[in-house]
Amino acid sequence: MFVAVFALAACGNSDETITLKLADNHPEDYPTVIGDKKFAELVEEKTNGRYKIDVYAGGQLGDEKSVVEQLQLGSIDLTRVNATPLTEFSEDIGVLSLPYLFKDEESKWEHLNGEIGQELLDSFEGTNLVGLAFYDSGERSIYNSKRLVKTPEDMKGLKIRVQPSELAVNIFESFGSSATPMEYGEVYSAIQTGVIDGAENNLPSYYTSNHYEVAKYLTINKYSGPPEILMASQSLWDKLSEEDKKAFKEAALESVEYQREAWAKLVEESKEAVIENGNEIFEVTDFAPWRKAVEPIYEKHGEKYKKWLDKLEQ
Repeated sequence: MFVAVFALAACGNSDETITLKLADNHPEDYPTVIGDKKFAELVEEKTNGRYKIDVYAGGQLGDEKSVVEQLQLGSIDLTRVNATPLTEFSEDIGVLSLPYLFKDEESKWEHLNGEIGQELLDSFEGTNLVGLAFYDSGERSIYNSKRLVKTPEDMKGLKIRVQPSELAVNIFESFGSSATPMEYGEVYSAIQTGVIDGAENNLPSYYTSNHYEVAKYLTINKYSGPPEILMASQSLWDKLSEEDKKAFKEAALESVEYQREAWAKLVEESKEAVIENGNEIFEVTDFAPWRKAVEPIYEKHGEKYKKWLDKLEQ
């Protein structure tokens, strides 16, 4: 660690290549890792080879929680982490977990890649974390073993596994479901044995977790879509020149397009595989009833994020 810090301290006065570590707990061919690698390639190009970034995929450097801690300490330089657990460091980031926050995908990415997105990334100031850009983690939808859900009315009485957060529980209560927090690794057997009826996630996770085997009914209602965040350690950031900071930021933003293309491809591949398995899929086109159902969520949680909700309405 001393050697790495010494090298970084000297980097402003040397043409020698500085090698940085970027951690990602997803596998090598996963869209976020594809984005990470494009970012690394662009940084090397934009800094004329002064910085080289080695991407450690598959959780080689630890799980997300451990990696964020290492990032704060400066023993890892960069990482990709989902926005949801980062509310521990920036309460503002929690706004991105609200249901039906954006009008549509185009609006979402216009905001995340624009001024509001930058302000949200800046909300990590003082935490030893520096937000660089948002990556796509898709939209979360609902699947179950009982029936094909087409409207919020059809959700009534279903026992759905949710993430262990008050917001997640409240969202599914607003749909009329019995929200059941549970460890993710227990979901398959819980659906199989009838402890719960279903769960929620993005489409690729529905497929790769094999949950599609025990929950045949998928409703693509895209109720929430907290993104991933590409981050740097404050200790690295403080040692970069203004020119290099600009290069890193530009590289991060330019890599988003590649990451999103990889994500869209994975979604289509997962969808085709699920259809081939004989699963039933309903794609929501009229979101009005779903938006109406979650109005109580904004009454309960909206005040906390009023500043951001006002900005999004402008």
